[in-house]
Amino acid sequence: MILDRKYDKHEIHKRINYYSVTAIVGPRQSGKTTLAKMFSPDSIFDLENPVDYNALENPLLQLNQKKGLIVIDEIQRKPDLFPVLRYLCDTNHEIKFCILGSASPDLIKKASESLAGRISYYVLLGFRKEDLPEELLQHYHFRGGFPRSLLAPDDETSNQWRKDYIQAYVERDIPQLGVKLAPYSVLKFCQMIAHYHGNIINLSEIARSFGISDTTVRHYVEILSGTYIVRLLQPWYKNIKKRLVKRPKIYIRDSGILHSLLMIDSKEALSRHPKIGASWEGFALEVVSRAIGKPDYELYFYSVHSGAELDLVWEHDGRIWGCEFKFSDAPVLTRSMQQAVEDLQIEKLWVIYPGNRHYKLLENIEVVPLHSIPPVWSY
Repeated sequence: MILDRKYDKHEIHKRINYYSVTAIVGPRQSGKTTLAKMFSPDSIFDLENPVDYNALENPLLQLNQKKGLIVIDEIQRKPDLFPVLRYLCDTNHEIKFCILGSASPDLIKKASESLAGRISYYVLLGFRKEDLPEELLQHYHFRGGFPRSLLAPDDETSNQWRKDYIQAYVERDIPQLGVKLAPYSVLKFCQMIAHYHGNIINLSEIARSFGISDTTVRHYVEILSGTYIVRLLQPWYKNIKKRLVKRPKIYIRDSGILHSLLMIDSKEALSRHPKIGASWEGFALEVVSRAIGKPDYELYFYSVHSGAELDLVWEHDGRIWGCEFKFSDAPVLTRSMQQAVEDLQIEKLWVIYPGNRHYKLLENIEVVPLHSIPPVWSY
């Protein structure tokens, strides 16, 4: 089954029309190649195919006479192409490139250095809620958004795909990015991060467990973040004269990967697991953050040492908005919500939950079902 990813297609199409190079980056198996092929490219080079890889040993000879849209997949395998693409962009105005790569900080750095002003990045994660028919929505939280996991014929196949994905990630991808732990230790590291899901990260505690320095742990976490496996949600820091929490929260971005790292292999096991609330919070956070269309660096949580907190805060048109995620049947007003609204002068606070009713708690605080969030948030 191939689903029509309308929003992602629209955003990528705008970039292809305007920029010489469009980079679609994201975790492996998020659907980058399938989506790129929907734009009917004139040529495709897959650098995991030895024939295509060897064909680009002399890239000018292969590319200079071409026209139209050229897709280069797995471009991280040939980073020396970036200066060539810059030359071609400046000399051949009948050619455009769509480059695909499994995200890594080093890939983005090299592309940015060579193609500054010529390239636009688009981060492609798993499916959005809006992409899915009703029969798949019921599996979305448990299986996550990766196409091969969500579209699997049953939960057992989905579980196996995610286990294989994690194994390939720790054995193949992570060592290439500078993590010097053995694959088994990398897996244990990822599992430990999964147990921190939804909490303030404690680098010192993790460092003691692995016998490594805080600095090394920070570097490894940044790699997991740079490859879109984890989200580091930064604390709000503006215009508040209170003792704010200053360390980030950490989440496994895909709920299906989280469940596999926690060894949760069924919806029934998830319903009994002590991390179900945190799991749903992270899942809802990803759904909402993509709906409001804000980049990661514009999203925050709010927490003060005196107790008031909010799960998600962002600015829009000079006003502050917020979300609180509640895994409950009927969320109620809390003093923490009211205090956060007062502290931040929040325009509107949404309390997101898995139910079906939409109702107000106060004039500027309302309960909103997760499934009713529109594709692009209407302020």
